[in-house]
Amino acid sequence: MAGESESFYTVADDESTKFGFERPEMYQSNLVGTVDPYDRHLFLCYKSHESWPSRVEDSDSDPLPKLLSSGLKARKNDISVKTRLTICEGVDELALSDGDVLVFPDMIVYRGLKDSDVDGFIEDVLVNGKPWASGVQEALTGTYVFICAHNNRDRRCGVCGPVLMEKFKEDIESKGLQNQVVVTACSHIGGHKYAGNVIIFSADAEGKISGNWYGYVTPNDVSELIDQQIEKGEIIERIWRGRMGAPVEETGKVEEPKLANGTNLNSNEKQPLESGTEGKESVGSCCQGANGFSCCRDENFEKPAKKGSGRLSCWIGKWEQREILTAVTVVGAVSTVAVAYGLYRKSR
Repeated sequence: MAGESESFYTVADDESTKFGFERPEMYQSNLVGTVDPYDRHLFLCYKSHESWPSRVEDSDSDPLPKLLSSGLKARKNDISVKTRLTICEGVDELALSDGDVLVFPDMIVYRGLKDSDVDGFIEDVLVNGKPWASGVQEALTGTYVFICAHNNRDRRCGVCGPVLMEKFKEDIESKGLQNQVVVTACSHIGGHKYAGNVIIFSADAEGKISGNWYGYVTPNDVSELIDQQIEKGEIIERIWRGRMGAPVEETGKVEEPKLANGTNLNSNEKQPLESGTEGKESVGSCCQGANGFSCCRDENFEKPAKKGSGRLSCWIGKWEQREILTAVTVVGAVSTVAVAYGLYRKSR
C-alpha cells in the first residue's frame, strides 16, 4: 500500500509540473488583450465538467448545448448584442440545474430551457430583447466566479481548475462570503495556455456589473482576487486578461508595458537616438519657409569655415613666413662670404 501511495503522488507531482501551476509556460505570455470584445455572456447549466466532451457545444450526445450554440450562430446577424456562450455546472446552493441559463451583465437566470424551447428563447430574449415568454425569469444577486475545468478539452485546465475551485470555496467560507459569492466550473473559454483561467462577474467600483477575465491564476492569487476584485471592484493587473464590454484600450485601467528603465514600451515620445546621430536631418532634404521662402541653399554655396580653422591657417602662415626669412638670411650670409672671399683673392 505504501508503494501504491508513493506512486500516486509521484504521478500527481509529474502532472503538476507538466500541466499545473509549475509548468514552464506559466507567465511567458502577455495577458492583456487576450479577450475578444463581446457584450453579453450566457452560461448554460449542463451536467458536470468531468462528463463534458472536448467540444460539448458540438456533441451529438449533448443536444441542448448543441442546439443553443447552433441557434446563436444561425441568428448571429439578428442579435444586436455580441453574445458569448459557455457551459457551466449547476450550483446546488442556488438550485441551478440542467437547462438553466444565466445571463450577464443582465444578472438574470432563465429556468428550465429544453431542446424544444431553444428557438423561442433566442427569438424572445436575444433577438427581441424581451422576457422569455415560455420560461421563468429570476434576478441574480452577488458575485459569480467561473473557473475553466474542461479536462477533456485541455489537461492544463483539467489540472488547475478543480484546485482553484476548492481554494476559492475554502477562502470564501473562511471570510463568511458563502451567501454572496457563487463558484462553479465552466467549459473552454479560450486560452488554455493561460490556465488557471477565471472569469468573475461582480460589481465594479461604480456599482456596474462587469466580467473580468484572469489568467495564470494560482491558489496564491485567490485571496487577493476575493479581497480586491470581488469586495472592492478593483482589477489585479498582473494577471488580468481583459473584460466583457469595452476593449482593453478603452478601459483606462491598464498601464502600457514598460521597459526595464521605466520607459513606456508603446509611448509615442521621441526616444534618444544613438550617439552621433541625434538631431541629424536627411541629406539633400529641403524645407519650405513661410510665404514661399525656401531655406534651402545652392549646393555650390560656400560653406563657412569650421570653428578653429582660422587660427590654424594663421599659424601655418606665420610658420611659412619664418621659413622664408630664415632662407633669405642664409642666402645673404652666403653672398657676403662669397664677396669677402673674392676680395681676399684679388688682394694677393
